[in-house]
Amino acid sequence: MKLYSYNTRFAPSPTGHMHLGHAFSAIFASELAKKINGKFIVRIEDIDQNRSRKIFEDSILEDLDWLEIKYDKKVRKQSDHLDDYKAAIDELNRLGIIYPCFCSRSDIKAEIMRAGNAPHEEENLFYPGTCRRLTNQERIEKLEKENNFAWRLNIRAAAKKIGRLIWQDIRLGSNTVPVGTIGDVVLARKDIPTSYHLSVTLDDHIQRIGLVSRGEDLVEATHIHKIIQMLLGLNTPIYFHHPLILDSTGKRLSKRNRAQTLKSLKAKGYKREDVIDLFGRKNILSLLDFIK
Repeated sequence: MKLYSYNTRFAPSPTGHMHLGHAFSAIFASELAKKINGKFIVRIEDIDQNRSRKIFEDSILEDLDWLEIKYDKKVRKQSDHLDDYKAAIDELNRLGIIYPCFCSRSDIKAEIMRAGNAPHEEENLFYPGTCRRLTNQERIEKLEKENNFAWRLNIRAAAKKIGRLIWQDIRLGSNTVPVGTIGDVVLARKDIPTSYHLSVTLDDHIQRIGLVSRGEDLVEATHIHKIIQMLLGLNTPIYFHHPLILDSTGKRLSKRNRAQTLKSLKAKGYKREDVIDLFGRKNILSLLDFIK
């Protein structure tokens, strides 16, 4: 696929030290920017105030410098822009395509079980629409009593507004958004006026990110992001979902799987080139070949 000068980005959450998976993502995105003569941007996604730490933010930026990655020094921190996300929620509310949800995760699981469809993965519960079915009066009464609720996207109402949606991926080709199989995802909470889905989509628009590179485990999330883009009139980037980088046991390199951090590798005497060799320079070069 022939590309022009698009901005790319690396957007880590400062909830731990940078690991090998992060290093691959950052290097690959920066190499993409070089190949298409774009700008490489770093964003700190710190909306999770319970886990985000300044020490991890500083560590990430230090490691990027150690990896000799050149990036725009004007780093956007999501926690500094909560008003942007609140404005987006207010607009979606005005459009009538979000609704307050008062259900806990246990409530959702119980309703799914009662319906005879036991979830196979608790982390991916498909919301059954309990609060979507509330009457206006019931909703008003709950809002007066409940202090803890989430804003959910009414995917049925959204589908009527947006119709058929398609987004492009350099490696995976054209993708149609399967609106009928997407549940009413959470876009914000009362205490935090955003979520990953909302903030990452809005930030990519604000920062003029034209090419988003990330792991192929986020393909399903991209369907949701395309819906948000259409509802709010945001730009749609081109995507590059690359294969996940795995360790020697076949596990994904991630915080959850305790991937080796750059901090620990540096302490063992590893150099920049040693780190690149761990996930393979050829892996990066072969993926860059998708761009002519």
